[in-house]
Parts: sequence; structure tokens; C-alpha cells
Amino acid sequence: MMKDFPAIADHGLIGDLQTSALVATDGTIDWFCSPRFDSPSIFASLLDRERGGHFSAHPHDDTFETKQLYFPDTAVLITRFLTEQGVGEVIDFMPATSETPSEHHRLLRVVRCVRGTIQFDIEIAPRFDYGRQAHQLTTTDDGATYTAGDTTLTLSVIRNAEDERLARLEPTDEGDLRLSLGLVEGQMRGVVLQTGSDTPPQTMPVAEAQRLFDGTVQFWQNWVGQSTYTGRWREVLQRSAITLKLLTYAPSGGLVAAPTAGLPEQVGGERNWDYRFTWVRDASFSVNTLVRMGFYDEAAAFGQWLRARVAEPTGSDTGPLNIMYRVDGDPHLSEEILENWEGYRGSYPVRIGNGAAGQLQLDIYGEALEAIWNADRAGVEVGQPGWLAICRLLDWLVDNWDQPEEGIWETRGGRKNFTYGRLMCWVAFDRAIRLATVRGRPAPLDRWIAERDAIYNQIMEKGWSAERRAFVQQYGEPVLDASLLKMAQVGFVSPNDPMWTDTLTAMEELVSDSLVYRYDPSASPDGLRGSEGTFSLCTFLYVDALARADRLDEARLTFEKMLTYANHLGLFSEEIALTGEQIGNFPQAFTHLALIDAAITLNDRLDAASARRRRR
Repeated sequence: MMKDFPAIADHGLIGDLQTSALVATDGTIDWFCSPRFDSPSIFASLLDRERGGHFSAHPHDDTFETKQLYFPDTAVLITRFLTEQGVGEVIDFMPATSETPSEHHRLLRVVRCVRGTIQFDIEIAPRFDYGRQAHQLTTTDDGATYTAGDTTLTLSVIRNAEDERLARLEPTDEGDLRLSLGLVEGQMRGVVLQTGSDTPPQTMPVAEAQRLFDGTVQFWQNWVGQSTYTGRWREVLQRSAITLKLLTYAPSGGLVAAPTAGLPEQVGGERNWDYRFTWVRDASFSVNTLVRMGFYDEAAAFGQWLRARVAEPTGSDTGPLNIMYRVDGDPHLSEEILENWEGYRGSYPVRIGNGAAGQLQLDIYGEALEAIWNADRAGVEVGQPGWLAICRLLDWLVDNWDQPEEGIWETRGGRKNFTYGRLMCWVAFDRAIRLATVRGRPAPLDRWIAERDAIYNQIMEKGWSAERRAFVQQYGEPVLDASLLKMAQVGFVSPNDPMWTDTLTAMEELVSDSLVYRYDPSASPDGLRGSEGTFSLCTFLYVDALARADRLDEARLTFEKMLTYANHLGLFSEEIALTGEQIGNFPQAFTHLALIDAAITLNDRLDAASARRRRR
């Protein structure tokens, strides 16, 4: 019988750049999909305690305290257990894979006794295909094999030849496996879980597990060592960068919005979405963010992924670009409900896939062109085929920008004239004009300039509310929207323009002790029942906007307060509930991208202010 659901924030993330797993502070892996982020789950007790499956590891004695940390500058997770008999550790990691798509993935759970003596109980209870496919268990002296249709999961024991009896395997009537490890100070053993293996279980010597640990540590420390950032909050930004790297599918460069599905925006509510896909919007922002930290290879990889989507001859019924794709660029997504799953703390329905994939969201064209422009400035220049694809995209946008749409927040209440969508269409034309001008590329500049200026004038006329003294969410409605905090960031308005400073003042209506709501669903119905928490991305956008407006004391206090809502490892989910707990899918890439951008902007503005004071 599984225990109650852990808090969403009570997890660390491990991965191998093709898939990932969540490890709770009690030592349970309660979310793992393979072979890709968007593959069916193998462990998913985070969404259903009985049907989801789990992989637990904890001391036999239930009276213990836990601590969790990352090995410095890595994605190697250490969960420490403090008992009356001794102190033990479970070290979880996945050796990084190559850039070739693979069915084969390894997850190591290395168990150590640090002090005294300790007995660990390990239970491996997979539930394949979201618990819809039964499995068979075969055990040997070296481990076990789980078979479910064409899927194979192999468990091998980490031990030395002289202690073959140290690990005792006990199959259960449900086809699960229990393993008991009694260790004394200094001993290190454990298990290796492999997906896609066609060989039987083979004992892994402790020295080999140590070699894989050392190699994984070296991989991550070498990678994070590329960072050029030396300002304030360096460790916070490096953890966010590692998290973004963990959410990147190496074979394509695509960045998933989050590695999870179904975690609620309101506990007990219906706002439960699948985020294991690559949104053009979210991932486009990653290009500039990664460049700002010095991670050029990752920025270039996503730039290539994005250009491939732009160059595809057909998009969807709503335009040449889809709003989201699978990690390999496949545009075909559908949404289904896991009917019998209880959902996280009763948050039903649990959705797999994403029905918003077919929506019209005009802002993605601006985000795509902004990413291509930033990549070009970083040295990843657009070639002739790419330029022709951009021109085709702009040809479509000329004829289609001035229409209602679903908007950035993927509302399901019908299409509307969202100001943010128009803003980013302005960005699309502006960045394309810059590319054509800087690179001397042939383009219908007069037409593009005319459309850019028409959007600008329309936003100033219809997106500005004289009543609210602010730019508003949609034309003709006095509703505020935190997405418009990007207006100064993208250069549409000056940070010190009175219209913008008035907008920032009005936005305080969405701020709750530094935390920022995206909008007020009661004032702007979005077609869904219930409410939601503050949106962590928007809080960091607010910090960025305050810093650009030279409201530095407010910006710094808001940023420092927001950091207190991170979990014990520095990770953020999508939202913060009224209680202060993290809600929504976890960890969310968009939030960590915005954190990095806000920190760099604020750091630069603080440095500039200090320099001005020294010159006086």
C-alpha cells in the first residue's frame, strides 16, 4: 500500500538527456517514462498510488529523517537517511546518453552506509503503459526481468562476487520485487534498472558502479563549467541551467516544457495538463537565455530544431507553425484521459497528450523569429533555405495577424483579440526586418515595415486602456495580463515611457506579496472551472520589468522573496498556491528560463547603478 501523495516540491530530477525521473525525499521514484520524456509511464504513483507503479528505496525502520541534495554542479541526486542505527544514502543518477535516439536507458540506485549499520528495503513495482499493460516477472541470481508486450525492463544487482547473498530478492504475488540490503559502514551496493535491454540481468561490480558515477559527475561538471556567468546568484542560475539541460532531448535539441503530466494547477481541480512536449514559445526563449549564460551548443541545437519546424512545407490548419511538437518534431498530438486514475491528491481528470496543440496562438511567430534573431547574433547564422522559409512564414503572417486567437495561456473559452499575440506579431516582423537589413537578404521590406507599423499603431489604439491607464489583455476589455510584462523586454516600449510605467503600476493588482498571477479568471473567463495559483514565470517577468524601469530595490526584494519558494534543491514548478506550496507540472522549464533572464537583467542593472554611484 502506497503512502499519501508527497508534495510536488518534495522531489529531485535526474535524467540522461532523453528521459528523466522524479525522486521523492522518501527515496521513491514515482515518475519515470521511457524511452523518451513523452513515452508511456513505467512508474507513475505520483498520479495514482495504486495503478501508477513505483520504485522505492528506504531504511527498513520507518522512523527516519531525510535530507536531499545534488552532488555539486551535477544532476546526481543524493537522498540521505538518518536513523538511530546509522546514516545511509541512496545515490540516483542516469549516465548521459548519446545524441542518437535510443531505447536503452540506465538508472542507477547506489545505496551506501555512511555511519553505523542500516538495512534498506527496495521495492520495484512497475506499471507499464500508464498501468494499462500487464507484465511478467522472471528472476535470476543476478536480478530480474519485467516483460510487458514488446517492452523489457531489466534489474541487475550491484554487488561484488564475495557477497552474493547480501541482496535477497523476493517476488510478490503482484509480479513485483522486493529487495533487502543490510549494510555496514563503508559498504556500497545497489541496483541498476535498464530499459530496452535484450540481455539477461548481469551483476554489476561495485567498481563499475563507481566508474559510472565518476563519469556522470565529470560529464555534468564539465558541462556546467562552460558557463560564462559570474554575477550574483551564480549557484541558483547554474542549478536552473542544469535543470534546463535535463529537460532537453539531446537527439533533436527540443526542450520539453516539463517532464511531467497531470500535476494540477489547482489541487482537486481540472486544470491538469501534459507538458512533456516542446512548445515553440517556451523553447524559443531558451536560445537567448542559454546564450546569455554561455551555453552556445545548446542554443544552436534548439535553433536548428526550430528552423526545421519553420522550414517544413506544411504546418497545421491554424498556420505554418504548430504551437507544440513532440520532442522529435512530430506535430501529431492528441489528448486522452486516463479514466481510472485518481490524479494527484484527487485532481481529476489525468490528461495524456495535449488538446491545445491545434489552437491558433499568434504569439509563437514572434517568439520563433526572436529566437532565430538571437541565434544569428550568437553566430548561428541563417542560410539561404532558412531565409526562404522565414519569408514564407512572414507571407502568411501578413495575411493572418489581425484575427482573434486562443492566446499564450491556451484558454479554452474561445478566440479573442489578445494584445500579447499582436505584440509578438510585431516582434516577428521587427526581427525579420533586422535580419534582412543586417545580413543584406532580399525581402519585401516595405510590406513588412508597413505591417509592423500597423500592429504598433493598433496596439497603441486598442491595446491601451485609458480607463485602466495600462495595456490590457484583450481589445475592449479592462483586464490585465502579466504576459504584457514582456513589452519592454522585447523593445516595443521604452522602460521609462509613461504609458509603460503606468502599466507597471496597474500590474500591482496581479501581485500578491511579490507573487504574480497571470490574469484574473473571474474577470476574463477561460472556459475552465476553478482557480489557479500565482504563475512563477510571471513573477520573474515582473522582476525583469521592474529592473528595466530602474525600480531596483523592488526588483531585488521581489526576486529574493521568490527564491524562497523554490524547493530544497532550487527547483520550481509552474505555480505557487495560496498556501505557498508548489503546484503544476514540475520542474517547469519556462520558470527556470525566466529566472535566469531576470537574474541577469537585475544583476546588470545593479552593477550599472553601483558604477554610477562610484563616479559621483
